[in-house]
Amino acid sequence: MARNSAPRSPASGSNEVPVRRVLRCAIYTRKSTEEGLQQEFNSLDTQREAAEAFVVSQKQEGWQVVADHFDDGGYTGGNMDRPALKRLLAAVETRSVDCVVVYKVDRLSRSLMDFARIIEVFDQNGVSFVSVTQQFNMTTSIGRLTLNILLSFAQFEREIISERTRDKMSAARRKGKWIGGHPVLGYDIDPKGGRIIVNPEEAEQVRTLFGLYLELGSLLPVLQEAERRGLLTKQWTGEDGKVRGGERISKGTMHGILTNVSMRRQAALAKVQLPYRSMP
Repeated sequence: MARNSAPRSPASGSNEVPVRRVLRCAIYTRKSTEEGLQQEFNSLDTQREAAEAFVVSQKQEGWQVVADHFDDGGYTGGNMDRPALKRLLAAVETRSVDCVVVYKVDRLSRSLMDFARIIEVFDQNGVSFVSVTQQFNMTTSIGRLTLNILLSFAQFEREIISERTRDKMSAARRKGKWIGGHPVLGYDIDPKGGRIIVNPEEAEQVRTLFGLYLELGSLLPVLQEAERRGLLTKQWTGEDGKVRGGERISKGTMHGILTNVSMRRQAALAKVQLPYRSMP
């Protein structure tokens, strides 16, 4: 009689230990601003420490932290244009990781649409997703609902912060405060900071441009006349010592000059009556 060649199950008294599958965990951290990143222990370190502690707590399940760091310092969660996130997704697609661990869901993304795209990439490559401070199971309908609710609040918070920032910047501009950025033609940044001051020579150029617009009535003829006269854009020296600007005025730059509120004030100083019709 032929023997059964099928492998036998180990006896109940066997000393064999089942091999536990290793789960390679990639930790992703993000901070929206660069403020404080120069500190020895910053927000990214705090997030990573918490995530590493969580992975260690699952060591008996075979969880291990991968050596690569995926840290985005100074990048918004409102889009996917982040170097560390791109490297993480590349690692997911090459199946170099099995699980992605974050401190909070909004560290990965604050956009519902972007998060759905990221999770789709995870699902296609069999990668699981874990948030240390927000426990949910994405394999159940209630878990997916909970995740969508969390992301909705994250996106709402991002939009509220954006609105508050825009309102604050507008209020500062109305009071004549300098909120940063490149200086505009006709003004210089006050060395003491906090405001801009009139540059008399450039202010005269601004008034000339407005006068040309009133005389010629169209943007392109003003642009051509400015080029003929050799009028250039604002020139300034940055903090790095490099000289910027001082170039030929483009169509977009000319439109910006003629619609800039600060420059309209310069024209008003010369008692130039500006038209209220929109620019062509």
